[in-house]
Amino acid sequence: MRRSISRRDFLKLAGVGLGALAFRPFNLESYYTPKPLPQFPNSEIIGRILGTTQVTNRPSNDPLQASALGTLYDDNLVEWGREVVGNAVGLTNQRFLETPQGYVWASLVQPTRNLPNVPITAMPAGVSGFWAEVTVPYIDLALEGPVVSSWLQSLISYNFPPRLYYGQVVWIDQVRVDPSGVVYYRWNESPGHGYGPGDIFWADGAGLKILTEEEVAPISPDVDPNEKIIRVDLTYQTLGCFEGLREVYFCRISSGAEFNAYGERVDKWKTPTGDLSTHWKIISLNMSGGSSGAGYSTPAVPWVNMISGEGVAIHGAFWHNDFGERRSHGCINVKPEDAKWIFRWTTPHISLAQSEQRMTWPDHGTIASVTQIEV
Repeated sequence: MRRSISRRDFLKLAGVGLGALAFRPFNLESYYTPKPLPQFPNSEIIGRILGTTQVTNRPSNDPLQASALGTLYDDNLVEWGREVVGNAVGLTNQRFLETPQGYVWASLVQPTRNLPNVPITAMPAGVSGFWAEVTVPYIDLALEGPVVSSWLQSLISYNFPPRLYYGQVVWIDQVRVDPSGVVYYRWNESPGHGYGPGDIFWADGAGLKILTEEEVAPISPDVDPNEKIIRVDLTYQTLGCFEGLREVYFCRISSGAEFNAYGERVDKWKTPTGDLSTHWKIISLNMSGGSSGAGYSTPAVPWVNMISGEGVAIHGAFWHNDFGERRSHGCINVKPEDAKWIFRWTTPHISLAQSEQRMTWPDHGTIASVTQIEV
């Protein structure tokens, strides 16, 4: 049986994570308290745990081969040692991460970095806001105003803290400095910026890097757009960007899941095949869908290339590290850094000031040719 964890499953797992957090008395006031960045581990790469997982003395989940040393929970942070090939029984990905605590299955660990920034202390003149990228493992958020979104309601129901995570991109529309000198940015997830439901939060500005036009400048702008094509192989879960016959970029993906979290086969999450057209690009998008029992709600999904309808996209995924395994609700998940490169390379080109563009058939941008070998 293959393991498939949806975005909503991620929130449910988060609810039982962080050990004692799940058992603390509910206190809504804590969601409104400003929170500076915590002290992160001193490691070049920091692993963020993405689901309750065992730590073992060997790279295996087989109790006949390895002994459990302990348990790690959502948002626990570990020093990233090395990835090794192990024995993950019943799972596709066989990678394990070696940490000082022992071995953990790498698909449940997001590689992050701690790259704090010097925040600005006032909004730049003449602008309504700016886009910023999370460059630390996570940022605790302080809510302003009412609870609006289903993802926040879900977190509150589990008494889990709202956070931004490494690789997310958000719209900032206010800056303030508290009496202790900590600079906070206001993330406004209004319908006009990232098409969110309207939650507003304050976040420590040191964890957010202000994006510049140079960072989103088009890649290979001199290449004939008709020579650019994305080739997605659902059988091998790979994506390649081609300029003519030359592959200029490659990454692993996670496409539509074949099984749900209960091991039941599903067909509705299949990623469509054929020549799909980039027709909507947006820097950051709140993604939600499905039913209350099997749906998902995820804010600030970064670097979105919509290629089919308004529901199937190539985009960054920060909630898993299971690339190479089918596990999405139809989208093509890639690492945030891969999504950013693809976003810059594909047409139409999007600037920070523009932030998004929609096209109407027959007008379209870069073609994504999605194939699958039936076995």
